[in-house]
Amino acid sequence: MKHLLLSALSLLILGQAMSQDIHIIPEPESVTPNNQSFVLSSGTKILGSMPEKAKHSIDFFNQYLSSYYQFQPVQGDSAATAKGNVIYFQMEAPSAADTTGAYTLHVGKDSVIISAANEEGFFYGMQTLIQLLPTAVATTLTLPGVDIQDAPQLGYRGMMLDCCRHFMPVDFVKKFIDYLALHKLNRFHWHLTDDQGWRIEIKKYPKLTQMGAWRNGTIIGHYPGTGNDNQKSGGYYTQDQIREIIQYAADRYITIIPEIEMPGHASAAIAAYPELSTFPNQSTVVPEHTTWAGSTSGKQVQQTWGVFPDVFVPSNNTFKFLQDVIDEVMALFPSKYIHIGGDECPKDYWKKSDYCQQLMKNAGLQNEEELQSYFIKNIEKYVVSKGHQIIGWDEILEGGLAPQATVMSWRGEKGGIEAAKQNHHVIMSPNTYLYFDYAQNKPSDSLTIGGFLPISKVYSFQPYPTALPADQHSFILGVQANLWTEYIASPAKAEYMIFPRISALSEVGWSKASAKNYDDFKVRLQTELQRYQLWGVNYCKNWDM
Repeated sequence: MKHLLLSALSLLILGQAMSQDIHIIPEPESVTPNNQSFVLSSGTKILGSMPEKAKHSIDFFNQYLSSYYQFQPVQGDSAATAKGNVIYFQMEAPSAADTTGAYTLHVGKDSVIISAANEEGFFYGMQTLIQLLPTAVATTLTLPGVDIQDAPQLGYRGMMLDCCRHFMPVDFVKKFIDYLALHKLNRFHWHLTDDQGWRIEIKKYPKLTQMGAWRNGTIIGHYPGTGNDNQKSGGYYTQDQIREIIQYAADRYITIIPEIEMPGHASAAIAAYPELSTFPNQSTVVPEHTTWAGSTSGKQVQQTWGVFPDVFVPSNNTFKFLQDVIDEVMALFPSKYIHIGGDECPKDYWKKSDYCQQLMKNAGLQNEEELQSYFIKNIEKYVVSKGHQIIGWDEILEGGLAPQATVMSWRGEKGGIEAAKQNHHVIMSPNTYLYFDYAQNKPSDSLTIGGFLPISKVYSFQPYPTALPADQHSFILGVQANLWTEYIASPAKAEYMIFPRISALSEVGWSKASAKNYDDFKVRLQTELQRYQLWGVNYCKNWDM
């Protein structure tokens, strides 16, 4: 009897220990420890019932093991079964009820089985498997036995990276995509044009990158700055590099949504082609209290941060230019969405322009807000004619929303609620919860744009606003966090601002509200922090504020 009691106690302790080792972010639908364990080594076989469907998942897993543990499993024969020391990807017959990305994961004594009805399910099941790996480097890894059922709550789970205020190298863009994949995010919003730099090669308009991709200096310190570094800076991505990055993301089941800003945030384009300006012969106005580097004559790429009055003129020439740009963008990016910005467009120059005022009169427009709507609708009509759709920041609601536009709600939740009530799709991206350029501790331990967004507040965000009736929740496509880079000049600083808040974001987008618990999340995050150390990530350590 004593031996039986000891055995039972041992099993209980073992089960508890294994349960404690199962710290998964985002929280799955169900996690059931099974009191077994699986030993992964270079002798483990990895295979799938339909290997072509599991290829990207297997490649990612092998690369991960090679990078951090210096070994790989053996590639198994596709005719083999899920027996022996194997990791097996089992394709299930799809049904109408299947959620894209849903999976089940079984970790037992002899096998790890990931089952899914689609490739994305394999990939996300494999990401969960990665989180079961010990964070201590070894060539033999013991995984806790567990049965997991899981599926994403939202179809759109994204992050935006601003490469305009500070250019980010190709290698870091790929690393950023890996970070999204490891957190089960599936959209990368790539901010490619703004006042401080044009970052995408457009072959029909070479001056965009010859001139618009570079600025003569950058302010020092917080706006308006204590001086100027007088260093020419910038860069751009060639179309070949963009194709390479798009494929890299697609292999990780991430769709890249490109953003081409209009009608505001256009200084870089106007510096290259002044005729796009409302007043093409007027020099760029240097903002008050800004120390400027180089010439102030003619049109210039901005060297400071903020909102500037020199915006695109709504002329046929501008629309032809933007249509040509969009043609090349659509030829590169397979995404059905093109993000056209639409935010922070001052109307000062339009109000002063005889051309714009006459255009408003001819088109029956009551004010400059309606002129912006006229501009956006013109662009949307062209984008839709090419089989794509537009996304815009919530300012595109002003003056009347374009018929098929999706709204990205950034000024709180109000714009998203209004758009959903008009039966438009919405991506929730409120600055008060999801702007990762905001400080994450008090006092801030680095230079930031301002604001305070601790990880606890990120975690508390609910994608479905309480003010939105339940029958309109279907218009909420998902959530997105944004990393604006005015005060983020390097990949290391970008990582510091992302981590660990990206872990909270992943749970906001993936897990059901009923599964979320911040105290439990903080416990699970301790293991994730060890994984950050394994990855060599420059993460914020003073995060629990």
